[in-house]
Amino acid sequence: MWYLNMNAVMAMAGMVLVLALTRRWADNKRLLLLAFNLCFLLLFSQKLLAFYLAYTALNYLAFLFLSHTSRFRKGWFILLIAANVAAVCSLRLFGMEVFTHPLFDVVMVLGLIYNVLKVIDALYFAYFFCKDARAKVVDYFNYILFIPTFTSGPILKFRDFMADTKQPYRVDAAQTESSIKRIILGLFKKIVLVTWMTDVFDHLSGQELYTHQSLFLMVWFYALIYFDFSGYSDIAIGFGRLMGYNIPENFKKPFQSPTLTQYWRNWHATLGDWFRDHIFIFFSRQTPTKWTAAGLSILIMVLIGLWHGFSWLYLLWGVYHGVLIALENLLGKTTVNKKKVSRTYFYARCALTQLLVTAAVIVYSGKSETVLHIYRGLLNWPF
Repeated sequence: MWYLNMNAVMAMAGMVLVLALTRRWADNKRLLLLAFNLCFLLLFSQKLLAFYLAYTALNYLAFLFLSHTSRFRKGWFILLIAANVAAVCSLRLFGMEVFTHPLFDVVMVLGLIYNVLKVIDALYFAYFFCKDARAKVVDYFNYILFIPTFTSGPILKFRDFMADTKQPYRVDAAQTESSIKRIILGLFKKIVLVTWMTDVFDHLSGQELYTHQSLFLMVWFYALIYFDFSGYSDIAIGFGRLMGYNIPENFKKPFQSPTLTQYWRNWHATLGDWFRDHIFIFFSRQTPTKWTAAGLSILIMVLIGLWHGFSWLYLLWGVYHGVLIALENLLGKTTVNKKKVSRTYFYARCALTQLLVTAAVIVYSGKSETVLHIYRGLLNWPF
């Protein structure tokens, strides 16, 4: 979101310059970054800043409590996660105008579905590492409020962010060059490609559709969301690394995934990793059976669908992907080793995976009217 506003981009570029000029100050990456994060949110929205100060402070206290308490730890752990999930769900319902309240402002939900995942990851760390789970208040606030990944990820892992925090600010010429190139590439995707592709999609989808047009729009929209989100990730990764933090990759050649299981490790990788790690850890501490893995696959994909939006379209999208991944687990087809199969077989499996993804990708538009219009067009033969 920030990256379509040149003032925000220049502010982050200015922060990178300040960090570079103060690199000899041991705490520059911690204290100056916190000041930048807070000032950025203040200028964007006072309500947003007030909400996140309260939200982050409460969760930091919960983090400290969970890491030091010895009684009923599992119960507190579940309760704290449930409280965060309930709070996010409530705010999203307010944003959908299911509920109304004069104190609610839609800006409060900005980035919340990403930040709650970071909060829960920190709670997991506190629960499993107890008193060894340490984080100073400055570093915890920076973790939640980190501006480059605030609104759309990639999703940062608590442990990795804290490890980066302990390292002094070191960004050499090669890192600077590669990060700037990454930012320029991301801006090109977001501002040039996505803008043009969105205009084309809106123009064509507003017309009466036939089979070939609906098929074209589904493929076109798939490419559109790839450039949109990978562009955002490129910019976030570039600025994050210029600020001294190793932001994880979000897209790892997803179009060369021979199974849906592998696809979700490569497309929006940090989201798939988060749900897989946390759900499997919670429900299956040991290696799961095929049936357990299949059931958890459906649960994870349904949760990912509802995470994207509270609608029957996202629910069905989650069930669709979950059932397909469950079948891969039951049939023992979750992975394909490129070195052990023929080139033709490998790329045929990649093509099949992309076909299955494309069949449901239009759901990401979030508009039921558009989705149904395009699906109806598939049945509208031009002869």
